[in-house]
Amino acid sequence: MTLTPPRAIDGMTSPAPSAQVGTGWLGKFRRMLPVLVLPCFVALTLYAQEGAQIPLATPTQDAKTGVAKTTQGGRAPRPYTRKPDLENIVYGPYKENVLDLWKAKSDHSTPLVTFFHPGGYMVGDKSWIPPPLLETCLRNGISVATANYRFASEAPLPASMLDGARAIQFLRLHANEWDFNPNAFAATGSSAGAAMSLWIGFHEDMADPKSDDPVQRQSTRLCAVGSSNGQPTLDPRAIVKMIGQDLPKSDAEQLARLYGLPKDADLLKAEQAYPLFEAASPMTYLKPGAPPVHMYYAFAMGPFSDATPKDERVHNIRFGVLLKEQMDKLGIECILHSVEDYPGSSSERPAKYNQDLIDFFLRHFPHDAK
Repeated sequence: MTLTPPRAIDGMTSPAPSAQVGTGWLGKFRRMLPVLVLPCFVALTLYAQEGAQIPLATPTQDAKTGVAKTTQGGRAPRPYTRKPDLENIVYGPYKENVLDLWKAKSDHSTPLVTFFHPGGYMVGDKSWIPPPLLETCLRNGISVATANYRFASEAPLPASMLDGARAIQFLRLHANEWDFNPNAFAATGSSAGAAMSLWIGFHEDMADPKSDDPVQRQSTRLCAVGSSNGQPTLDPRAIVKMIGQDLPKSDAEQLARLYGLPKDADLLKAEQAYPLFEAASPMTYLKPGAPPVHMYYAFAMGPFSDATPKDERVHNIRFGVLLKEQMDKLGIECILHSVEDYPGSSSERPAKYNQDLIDFFLRHFPHDAK
């Protein structure tokens, strides 16, 4: 089957003026913000996660100076190990709304897994999809998409999640054209991308049958969700309760930036931001009928304190325990793994984990999709 991009994105609208970045000095500063904060967030999100779904990814380096450089406002794209069948397909009205697609070889319609990249909602690129995940999906007859989305520096949360939901709707709109089974969709991601996948999975169906936009008329429902080092809540009040102490200063500052608040904001008293905290947190929407979840954390359970390495704080397995407890109460399948469940070398763990994840997806796809 020869894949072709859609001839036109029907119903596309331009960003509202309020959502566009200005052209003056303030607009230029906002566009430069991801690059200015890149070193901090690279240190936070691009770490060596033994056995994690996402491999170590680093920004492109200048050949002469060795200094990290990025394109597209902190995207830092990296070469694919396998060229997509279709690249930079526009799925929404914002410049960041592009995705890449690989079609599994099959004589019938295939399931689809969509990957959302990590990066703290401030850096990252669709090209950061882990090769073991991509290859395992294709080997098992599952097509794959990976999407970019707006950063929090461009639009506060939950804008990133809304973009992810639209990507799912767009792909479902073109299911017949690209030979996907529209009833066999799953999503996965690492860190920020994991939280986005959970958010889309738990949120009530966002289809609007009366919309003039054919994309928005599509369902956002998923059969299953995969989460690697994800955060099922981004509400600082819930996080403080979970860890049993105040947020470390750097963690609080990072959360504040995600919601467009001053970095020194007192998040526990920022009542005006409470609705945003709740709107951006996947667990806000968790209820009976939510899809099953497969989780992995690159750290085992251990003491939590300000001295805990930041990577381990932000991607703490306590997040997974919190979600599993709630899903168990609802009788929804939730599998939780840590690095301890995958013995062997760091080069062996990704293959084992990703095969477990894909087996989980296959078990929850409709039987005619296998």
